Amino acid sequence: MFKKIIKLSFEIVFLLIMLACLIWNDLVIYGVSQGKGQLTIVWNSQPLTEILQDASFPDSLKQKLKLIVEIKQYAFDSIGINESQNYSTVYNQHNKPILLTVSACEPYSFKAKEWTFPFLGAVSYKGFFNKKEAEKEILSLKGKGYDVDVYSPSGWSTLGWFKDPILSNMLYKSEGQLANLIIHELTHGTIYVKNDVTFNENVANFIGDKGAENFLILKYGINSKQYIDYEKSKKDETCFKEYILKSSERLDSLYSTLSVKDTEKIKKQKKNKLIKEIVLGVNRLPLYKRKNYFNYSLQAFTEKNAFFMAFTRYDSQYEIFDKEYQEVHRSNLRNYFSFLKEKYN
Repeated sequence: MFKKIIKLSFEIVFLLIMLACLIWNDLVIYGVSQGKGQLTIVWNSQPLTEILQDASFPDSLKQKLKLIVEIKQYAFDSIGINESQNYSTVYNQHNKPILLTVSACEPYSFKAKEWTFPFLGAVSYKGFFNKKEAEKEILSLKGKGYDVDVYSPSGWSTLGWFKDPILSNMLYKSEGQLANLIIHELTHGTIYVKNDVTFNENVANFIGDKGAENFLILKYGINSKQYIDYEKSKKDETCFKEYILKSSERLDSLYSTLSVKDTEKIKKQKKNKLIKEIVLGVNRLPLYKRKNYFNYSLQAFTEKNAFFMAFTRYDSQYEIFDKEYQEVHRSNLRNYFSFLKEKYN
């Protein structure tokens, strides 16, 4: 009798798995591909301790590895981020992108295309370790009329599913950029709200930025080159992001004036004209590295709404967090992070 029950249970489970594969065929294939890509990186990562003892590994990059160890410990001890074994291994990406992230947006509104995954909920982007699969997704989205954004992230969080490695290209970032990136990704492993990508990325951006500032002051001093360089670069970033977010509002206002009587040709002309004005306007911004930002903004011609939407996803809530951080928590990052953990964990 017991054996029959066990057999029946296995048959039911097997049928459920087969049914899931039939219903969510694309999702299952995508999940398998993602798992394979992530596991390849995990399996081919080397312990950080081994890299530090490797005589052939450049000393300058070893210093960055040691810095990551310090940043991690600071994040755990001084911010209150949950401890993990993330960034205790190193993956050599040989200066090549290993992940492409694809996101999409409707052409005449800032409504993001969303994909729904188990545990994660609705997410407004998909990652691909296989370039051909990414290109296939891009063509499919464009064929459906979406504006599409593609980029290669410097790092990502697997939310505890894997032990996130240090990617070799991270080591070429400045001290401030590196601290921001590591703290940003570690934040995802502690605070993650299902079905709210904008909140997750915005809170990680804020904690990454404030954490990097505090770390640089603690390690190098407020008058150090590392801290001053970080603040200068951030000033440019803030100016550019604010401009793009305001430009997004201009585009959104334009879309609200479009009429059902407008032909597709007229809609595209109005949209492209405004995007051209926005891109050319970058040249008038008080930026230290204006040329770099202008070249970057040229992506708006091909990515259109998806280019602007990316800034909403990462930067639209910074001022809200900053006000709460300063006024309620008196600029105490550990207290503020503790509050966020309790509220959103």
